[in-house]
Amino acid sequence: MKLIIVRHGDPDYTIDSLTEKGWKEAGYLAERLEKLEVKEFYVSPLGRAKDTASCTLKKVGRTAIEKEWLREFAPRIHRPDRTDKKTISWDWLPKDWMNQEDFFHIDQWRNSPVFQEAGVKQEYDWVIENFDNLLQEHGYYREGTYYRAEKANNDTLVFFCHFGLECVLLSHLLNISPMVLWHQCCAAPTSVTTIVTEERRKGIASFRMLSFGDISHLYANQEPPAFAARFCEAYENSEERHD
Repeated sequence: MKLIIVRHGDPDYTIDSLTEKGWKEAGYLAERLEKLEVKEFYVSPLGRAKDTASCTLKKVGRTAIEKEWLREFAPRIHRPDRTDKKTISWDWLPKDWMNQEDFFHIDQWRNSPVFQEAGVKQEYDWVIENFDNLLQEHGYYREGTYYRAEKANNDTLVFFCHFGLECVLLSHLLNISPMVLWHQCCAAPTSVTTIVTEERRKGIASFRMLSFGDISHLYANQEPPAFAARFCEAYENSEERHD
C-alpha cells in the first residue's frame, strides 16, 4: 500500500484558505496527482487543506472523506523561552530541545513537563489511534512497531493535511520522535511525501519513506516554493521570517 501525504498550499491563515500563490500551487499539484490511480482521498476539516484538495478532486471527479484528526496538530505550549505566550508544539529554539536526549527517543519525548501541561501526549495518541484504525480498514493492523498485513494490497491513499500533523503520522509509521521531524525537516506548501509498505516476509509489513516534501511539480512549472514553515536562513536576512 502506498500513502501520499500532501501539505496544503501557501496559506492565508487569516481566512483559513490559500493565498493567490497557494491556489496556483494547488493547480500544479492537481496536474501531478491526476495521474495517480487513487483508492481513496482523505482531507483535513480545515479550509486551507480542503481548498488545496478541491483542485485535485475537481480534476479527477472525486470526493474526499473528511477526518477531524487530520486537522493541524492542535496543542499549544508554553515554550521554555516564552512562558508568557502559547505557541505551536513544535516551535522550540534548538538550544532548548537539542541538548535533551529524551526528545530524540520515540517514547520519552512526550514526558516533557511542557508537553504534559499542554496535553500533547493525549492529542498525539488520539491522532495515531484514528490513523491506525483507518489503516486497519485497508488491511494493515498495528502490531508493536510494525504492521500485520492481513489484506496486503497495492492501493494508494492520499491525505491532504498539514505540516505538524504530517510529522506526527510519519513519526508513528517510521518509529521516530516527532521532535526530530518537526524541527529538522520542512515540507513546503503542496509538497508530496510518499510512504510505501514493504512485506519482505508474508504478513509482516513496515513502512518506508520513498520521498519527503517533494515539490517537483512546482519546479516543473517554474514556480518557486513558498517560505511557509521555515525561518530565516541567516539571521541578517530581514525579509525572511524571524522568531
